[in-house]
Amino acid sequence: MSSVEYQDRVFKALAAPVRRRMLDMLKDEPHTTGTLCARLDGLDRCTVMQHLKVLEEADLVIVQRRGRERWNHLNPLPIKQIHDRWIGPYAARAVDMLDRMKSALERPSA
Repeated sequence: MSSVEYQDRVFKALAAPVRRRMLDMLKDEPHTTGTLCARLDGLDRCTVMQHLKVLEEADLVIVQRRGRERWNHLNPLPIKQIHDRWIGPYAARAVDMLDRMKSALERPSA
């Protein structure tokens, strides 16, 4: 899979609010699929599993099976890669622009 296709999968996975909510739940600790189902009111197990599949295909969730339980772990690396590629450079430019503006405003007027 090319890096463009990979990034498309990550962005697609992050596009759905329910999937972002699932990732937020996994941010601090892994959860079983059953726990996620219980915490996502209004979604049945089948729907939760479909969303987890999208997250897993985007490499945002790593699944570990322990007996009959399926533990879902957040994989933050794809999000870091998006940050490094898209957010970091834009943020750096914005900070640089603010620094130049601050310097210009602090210069004594002639």
